[in-house]
Amino acid sequence: MTGPKPSLPTTTRRLVAVTIDEASIGRSSADVEHERAVAIYDLLEDNSFCPVGMENGPFALHIALAEGKLVLDVRHESGQQVVTHILSLTPFRRIVKDYFMICDSYYEAIRHASPAQIETIDMARRGLHNEGSETLRERLKDKLEFDFDTARRLFTLISVLHWKG
Repeated sequence: MTGPKPSLPTTTRRLVAVTIDEASIGRSSADVEHERAVAIYDLLEDNSFCPVGMENGPFALHIALAEGKLVLDVRHESGQQVVTHILSLTPFRRIVKDYFMICDSYYEAIRHASPAQIETIDMARRGLHNEGSETLRERLKDKLEFDFDTARRLFTLISVLHWKG
């Protein structure tokens, strides 16, 4: 009789590299570029990520746009192909459009508005970011497993790509 299967260390369920297809990225503002750099740094520092049913990471993720669709290419740390998921960006269009509009307002408010106004705009910005993160998790729930914080950072990266697209 065997006991329950021991769980693998969480270090195997994580991303150790994230790249973005340079051809997919448009020229962005310094604020957008900063958000992208911070999202990648934060994502690599703390994440939970693995393809459904595959625990033997860690993994590398390459994010791109191809023919107006989001491409998530997952590989093992060694570079061996694991899986590629292609998603329509349609469910993200409104969220990303609203998110960038509120981000523009937020960055402008930081320069000129009162702390109360900044806080109000920031709450709206975080709400849209959460909505985009949940949409991403829902769209990938049968394909990739990742926690909410990882979803938030991935949504930031996807929104940068979507903005160009």
